[in-house]
Amino acid sequence: MKLLLASQSPRRKELLSSLGFQFEIVKIDCEEILPEQIKIENAASYLSELKADAFRSLADDEVLLTADTVVAIDNQVLGKPKDEKDAFNMLRSLSGKTHQVYTGITIKTVDKVITETDVAAVTFDDITDDEINYYIQHYKPFDKAGSYGIQEWLGMAKISKMTGSFYTIMGLPTHLVYRILKETSMI
Repeated sequence: MKLLLASQSPRRKELLSSLGFQFEIVKIDCEEILPEQIKIENAASYLSELKADAFRSLADDEVLLTADTVVAIDNQVLGKPKDEKDAFNMLRSLSGKTHQVYTGITIKTVDKVITETDVAAVTFDDITDDEINYYIQHYKPFDKAGSYGIQEWLGMAKISKMTGSFYTIMGLPTHLVYRILKETSMI
């Protein structure tokens, strides 16, 4: 079977490669719009399935992996920031608080679709405006849900506690991907 990773995320590529899987990167053009009344805990899996459904028909020997990560705080989903101001406001809202990170994955073949979501909780210490500006200027977190990467400076300097998988926060719940691909003999 040929594994296809539908993601442009360098982090997802790195993690899937580190799991020991051979794969090909594919691109999916899909407008990622959430229904208004969707429950926050279902948002990441909804978007992951939306991407999988938008992909072309699969061949018998192909397995498609899609993923999506959302950050949620105070019953609000924080996606990827539109610009520096949006990134600043997101990070300001996370400062000194605990938020949730949901990463949904969909693994699809010609005759099977498996979607699962993992959640982790992350607590930030207080983050000053200068620290937020430093992070945005040096790390350009515009491709990251919630405007931060746990593996970067802000994660190292300001996360005081986390519950759940580090890799779920990074954007790919590797333990779920590995288990599903191995248990279902998809790869």
